[in-house]
Amino acid sequence: MTQISHQTFKQTTTQLEATESDRESQKSGRSTTTKSYDLYIFCPKEDEERLQTLLSRHPHLNACINCYEIRFLKNKTLCHFRSSFLSEEQQQFLIGATELGAWVEPLVSYFDRTLGYTETELLHSGYFLHQKAFSILSERKNSREKRAIDLFFAFFIGLFALPIGLVTAFLIKLESPGSVFFKQTRTGQYNQEFDVIKFRSMRSDAEKHGAQWATKNDARVTKVGNFIRKTRIDELPQLINVFKGEMSLVGPRPEREVFIAELEQSIPYYRFRHAVKPGVTGLAQVKYPYGASVEDAIWKHKYDVYYIKHQSWRMDLKILALTVKTVLFGMGR
Repeated sequence: MTQISHQTFKQTTTQLEATESDRESQKSGRSTTTKSYDLYIFCPKEDEERLQTLLSRHPHLNACINCYEIRFLKNKTLCHFRSSFLSEEQQQFLIGATELGAWVEPLVSYFDRTLGYTETELLHSGYFLHQKAFSILSERKNSREKRAIDLFFAFFIGLFALPIGLVTAFLIKLESPGSVFFKQTRTGQYNQEFDVIKFRSMRSDAEKHGAQWATKNDARVTKVGNFIRKTRIDELPQLINVFKGEMSLVGPRPEREVFIAELEQSIPYYRFRHAVKPGVTGLAQVKYPYGASVEDAIWKHKYDVYYIKHQSWRMDLKILALTVKTVLFGMGR
């Protein structure tokens, strides 16, 4: 049921004025005529099946879609999806619920808050058009703070990285022929391409048959390469990209255009990650285990969009700290 009459709306929004006996029945644990849910979702009728499918993946959520007979509205959580397509009466219902003490917010925001990542299946154009909600995109102060953190930590890390880099370069050269460094064109902020710099961890002929996804136990990886990939030493030359302003220390990992063209066919708004600078590390890298498939890319995109939405200097410092922990315990990428 997606539309309600004005009479039903009036009855529902006066639920808080229920009789004292009803309140006592609820307190004593006796059954009432209406089942209580933890979450109430309101959406256009055509989205009901889609949301039911999504909720089936989160069985811990006791949710109801387009339910209006709510016993008491105070302190209830009500979420809306595609609010601009809700009927006038649905919108008035939500406004009335707010007036009577309910917490009303977008469904995407609710999942962000409770899951720690963005359910990308819920993304729609309206989500991205409110760019003021994305502080990293709209506030210059935020951009300056982020750049200051980048330069400070890149310089600090660089001091310790220099001797490690020299030893790494020697071992790479000793084990296999080819250049010590590996340059590859990646897509960065505003879809502009740049050459990312890394220590070479694969054989020099690793892509003689064309671009390939890297895998967890990739046979093309050398012995030295396997170690520097696990410890992320191979990423150290990207500090040069950070100093040049092509990358940030924290952000979505840069990808190759050939894979982006493939992924955006399966992942909604995949290129939105290019609204910010790519990062040497990122939320997806510290929250999601290593993977190189479309399914893995979908999950990483959930964290990337969440990061762009909620980025702050505190979050950047937390991700950097988690990255150090990941490196020290050898938990991969």
